[in-house]
Amino acid sequence: MRQLILSVSITAALGLVASGCQGNQAPQSATQAQAGPAASVERVVDEHSYAQPEKVRITDIALDLALDFDKKELSGSATYTLDWLDKTATQLVLDTRDLTIAKAEALGNDGTWMPLKFVLSDKDKILGSALTIETPSRPAKVRVTYVTSPDASGLQWLAPAMTEGKQQPFMFSQSQQIHARSWVPLQDTPQVRFTYSAHITAPKDAMVLMSADNDPNAVRDGDYSFKMPQKIPSYLLAIAAGDLVFKPISARSGVWAEPAMVDKAEHEFEDTEKMITTAEGLYGPYRWGRYDLLVLPPTFPYGGMENPRLTFATPTVIVGDKSLVSLVAHELAHSWSGNLVTFATDKDSWLNEGTTTYVQSRITEALYGRDMADMEEVIDRDELKAEFKTLDPKLQRLSLKPGTLADPDDQSSATVYTKGAWFLEFLEKRFGREVFDPWLKSYFNHFSFQSITTQQFRDYLKTNLIDKHPNVVTMQEVDQWLYEPGIPGNAPRVESGKFATVNAARIAWQGSAKLPDKSITGAWSTQEWVHFLESMPATLKPEQLTQLDEAYHFTGTPNGEIAMRWYPLTERSGYTAAREEMGKFIERVGRRKLILPIYKALVVTPDGLAFAEQAFAKAKPGSHPITAGSVQTILDTARHMHPAATAPSADKPAVVGGPVKAPMIEDPAKPPVQPAPASK
Repeated sequence: MRQLILSVSITAALGLVASGCQGNQAPQSATQAQAGPAASVERVVDEHSYAQPEKVRITDIALDLALDFDKKELSGSATYTLDWLDKTATQLVLDTRDLTIAKAEALGNDGTWMPLKFVLSDKDKILGSALTIETPSRPAKVRVTYVTSPDASGLQWLAPAMTEGKQQPFMFSQSQQIHARSWVPLQDTPQVRFTYSAHITAPKDAMVLMSADNDPNAVRDGDYSFKMPQKIPSYLLAIAAGDLVFKPISARSGVWAEPAMVDKAEHEFEDTEKMITTAEGLYGPYRWGRYDLLVLPPTFPYGGMENPRLTFATPTVIVGDKSLVSLVAHELAHSWSGNLVTFATDKDSWLNEGTTTYVQSRITEALYGRDMADMEEVIDRDELKAEFKTLDPKLQRLSLKPGTLADPDDQSSATVYTKGAWFLEFLEKRFGREVFDPWLKSYFNHFSFQSITTQQFRDYLKTNLIDKHPNVVTMQEVDQWLYEPGIPGNAPRVESGKFATVNAARIAWQGSAKLPDKSITGAWSTQEWVHFLESMPATLKPEQLTQLDEAYHFTGTPNGEIAMRWYPLTERSGYTAAREEMGKFIERVGRRKLILPIYKALVVTPDGLAFAEQAFAKAKPGSHPITAGSVQTILDTARHMHPAATAPSADKPAVVGGPVKAPMIEDPAKPPVQPAPASK
């Protein structure tokens, strides 16, 4: 989805083009390009899509698919309604990955389907394969019949044992960033928005849901139909199937989950309707009809996914005290920032995630108080500052330069989420909410159901906020946020009074070895415990970790936010008493944010690498392809650092209780934890 300036040789710049594609491998999209200060507007192309939306655009997709759990495949057809912008074009180019294409057809004027010639290019590791269909008559409709691969990167098939109920299989999709092409051939670029309908057949005991008009009263009969009347980009196309039941929260919102999870989920997310009305009061009506949540098995690679009408959510945020429900606020906020107004190129991801994180904070403040919002902002910004110490400066820009990333999944979450939200708070503080809130609401209205670039955002900001309120913010300040690395020196600061108490308790314990009184810690939220752990030195003495563990039972905690901080600390400190539960955690949980920091801490030592490889060997059969790829990259990189390390065999398991020498830390500052926001 990234953009590349047309004047650059596409083949040379990408180094990704497969040899047999004869020109169709080069992505071909024209959209308004990024223009930095004093820069001219440039035509750009989407680096991560083969589609040619400047020639022809899909306006509607009609899916007719059969779902087969045994074969782990979807099979059937996709029918496209096309808008031919170039009246001389003779090809329709679609993105695919690991799809088997049976045939392509065009709808003739007489209502019959006529075969079309097509070619599938060699596979590129990141982009997949271009499907080029010869369409000399530029038909209004084209139909492609196909079958997905059992290893489709955008689908996960779970055996019954990997679900909550252990009785029925489960399947779900994850199309963002460019994984929709692994289960539907389409123009997989956020520049193209389309409506869709679907007819899905499945085993009768499986409830099927999509990012569309799900019926809370639907009967399981193996035959389901859906419609999405609003135009969406491809990354918001979603499907799930399994033993799912529904429980309402309000007239327009509810929770889908496995029977064993639905009551817990409904209780945890009971404030969802309040969140919707709060967001509507700030930014205008919710425009998507229903807002339901689907709680997925713990192998879901992200915290949440903002699929319209049906947010996909991880069960790791269901901890019983609503302390992590900001995830719902985040995914709901996407209904305005992201789903309603969408980034046109992936290098402008902050337009989705940064704006959403800002709106999330406003919802959190309105419902749970400024203290909660402050704590979450401090945690996010501390992690951003830590990441920026080592992150390549070119990834610290809100608007990335063309060609920055080979893979759109490698975006810096600290930049697009936290820096983006910080920029909007900067504008809010300068102009005041009485001015900024109406402007942001007008921005959502002006660009509703459109995909835009940072340059378009900048132009709208200048015309409708900066110029109308002179001498408040300069465009030079705006451009520093948008186009320069790091955080500007004039960024607003936030402090948390609750964290001051946490800091005092931690410092007192470090000096006296006396733990804070239970009357203090008994009321701490997840955010306070997170700060307590994040503020620790890089390593602690084993006796200190033992004392903490005996008092607070961090080892084995079901709270993933605590686990992702505690286990790396124990590993850096050589506290192997946590190893057994750590292994269980990374084998059971697939959320990347929670497990990648643990793997990164483990692979620092040869013994840790061996333990990590053993744990991953157990986890991999149930891991989502996106998660498995990320973990494998960590292990492969570490293998080059520790070539003598070998994965433990079944008769010689990795050490779980013996001594391990703590790694030498050259920088006394705590190694940065890879930040990942509530949604991802």
